[in-house]
Amino acid sequence: MAKQPSTSPSSPNRLLASLSTADFESVRPHLKAVELVHEAVLFEAGARIDRVYFPYSGIISLVVGLGGGEMIEAAMIGRDSMLGGAAALDGQISLNKAIIQLAGAGATLDVARFRKAAEASPAFRTTLIRHEQVLFAQAQQSAACNASHTVEARLARWLLRSRDLSGSDTLALTQEFLAQMLGVRRTSVTLVANTLQDAGLIHYRRGVIDITNMDGLRAASCECYGTVKAHYDRLLNGAPK
Repeated sequence: MAKQPSTSPSSPNRLLASLSTADFESVRPHLKAVELVHEAVLFEAGARIDRVYFPYSGIISLVVGLGGGEMIEAAMIGRDSMLGGAAALDGQISLNKAIIQLAGAGATLDVARFRKAAEASPAFRTTLIRHEQVLFAQAQQSAACNASHTVEARLARWLLRSRDLSGSDTLALTQEFLAQMLGVRRTSVTLVANTLQDAGLIHYRRGVIDITNMDGLRAASCECYGTVKAHYDRLLNGAPK
């Protein structure tokens, strides 16, 4: 009897879903459901990584802390990514603080189990290497964006990325938190949010932003949104099966 072709695994996390059936099955029995609680800290900078996280919904921010207590976001992790993957590549120390910016759910896995699965499969390990490269590229793009683009374009880019990762047009976000992630004053976020609202692109009420015009928000965003999205699309669509 002819061997039936393997089918892609089914997972709410797109990175897990991009794995071959064999690689997914090597970790699936060990995945544990986890709630992603708003503002919970998963890793501190310099801490040892003991678990990896695969968001199904919600968003995790990798942030850089400054001496004055400020936090600036370097990268966003959601359902097309994972947190802690470097631990399988011998990078067992977290370089950033990881904080949940948008509540959701996901799965977690012990690092030892994860590393064992990666060591047993060259294809799995290749996917992890490519993922870390994409994460690094996202951090580089964020740095360039923060240095070169207007607050309005950066906020539009940030909202679009958050919408992609959460799968919802409604985002539970305060202006104070947005200001922290973008590295600007709260008054700047207030002014820009009002501008986007007056243009009909978003609707803001206390602690909640509704995206009302996706096309308009894309037009207001900088090219960084499309660049980061393309990186992840190539990662997930080009992963070896």
